[in-house]
Amino acid sequence: MNLINKVIRTNISHTIISNSRLFLFVCFIFLLISGCSKDPIREKTVDPVSPPPGDTAKLSYKNGIFVINEGNLSWANASITYIDNKTDSVYQDIFESANSRDLGDVAQSMKVLGNKGYIIVNNSNRVEVVSLKDFKTLASITGFNSPRYLEFIDSTKAYVTNMKKNISVVDLKSMTIVKNIATPYWTENLLHYGQYMFVTCIGSFNESSANRKAQVYVIDTQSDMIIDSILMGKEPVSITVDRKNKIWVICTGGYNNYEAPTLKRIDPVLMIVDKSFTFSVQQGVPSRLCINPTADTLYYIYGGVFQMPVSAGELPAEPLIPANGHLFYGLAIHPETGQVYVSDAVNYVQSGYIFKCSQANGQVLHTYKAGRIPGSFCFTPSSQK
Repeated sequence: MNLINKVIRTNISHTIISNSRLFLFVCFIFLLISGCSKDPIREKTVDPVSPPPGDTAKLSYKNGIFVINEGNLSWANASITYIDNKTDSVYQDIFESANSRDLGDVAQSMKVLGNKGYIIVNNSNRVEVVSLKDFKTLASITGFNSPRYLEFIDSTKAYVTNMKKNISVVDLKSMTIVKNIATPYWTENLLHYGQYMFVTCIGSFNESSANRKAQVYVIDTQSDMIIDSILMGKEPVSITVDRKNKIWVICTGGYNNYEAPTLKRIDPVLMIVDKSFTFSVQQGVPSRLCINPTADTLYYIYGGVFQMPVSAGELPAEPLIPANGHLFYGLAIHPETGQVYVSDAVNYVQSGYIFKCSQANGQVLHTYKAGRIPGSFCFTPSSQK
């Protein structure tokens, strides 16, 4: 989640905790309103099935999508929803069902390598390693400082970014942190490019935007050393690469609206920004930059979901998928079909929704109910073939 959403959600959580009567009243009003109005998207919702504890062995995780539901900060209600790609069946709380315990506090992201899944649990300061056969825990890697995202270097090594001034180097054989790469600020997303790792650095949350140095670090993955840095707009959060090996970064402009949000393109050979776009109309905070399977079209959330060819000379004026009252929060593009998956966090308290949409015209093809605050997606290996 970005800094603005983190502040909003923290305030929401504190308000609810300190005033339970207000919480019940808000929920009652929300349910009353929901019952009186019709949402054509959600009326077609595929509701989740919650398998009984120990019954996940009957499921198959060979062709589907994991939805990582963050849950509320300090509530320890993070969860994983699984969507079967062939049948569109939805299974909720698969980690808890397989392991008879909670996943933890704020599930940030997930990556898959081979037959293992790596779930980054931010406020619990650990990475849960699960078997994709039955989703049972194989290991819990600890010692992180509010971990955010994981990226593999090879089958034996991975980097994990942290909110608190380092990047953890993980040995995937021993399932332990073997060293830390010191950074002056919070690091966020990663992109593996050749022998290098490009890492977005947001800066320190305790400093004003004027003093925070927002950069993309370039790390040599052989020496585990930062060899270069590229100056960015304030709060660079998302990063991806296109078919011509140009690297794209979304910058929110800072949690206090210090400057206008930007979309920047990096030449990874020259290590410079060679193209920059500025968002002129404020529609919230741009986030969740991703790219289609042919790597020629970018997608991002900026109120609605926007689609932009990498060859475009300006930012798109109209969204592919208008928000229409939905709180779009997570976004991913299916690596095979190119279909757009976007989540609706509703109000950060109720269970969210997932919309599967056409990449051609944004038409909603399916709607699925998920857990609380669905923030990111992870596709199983065979669903990518």
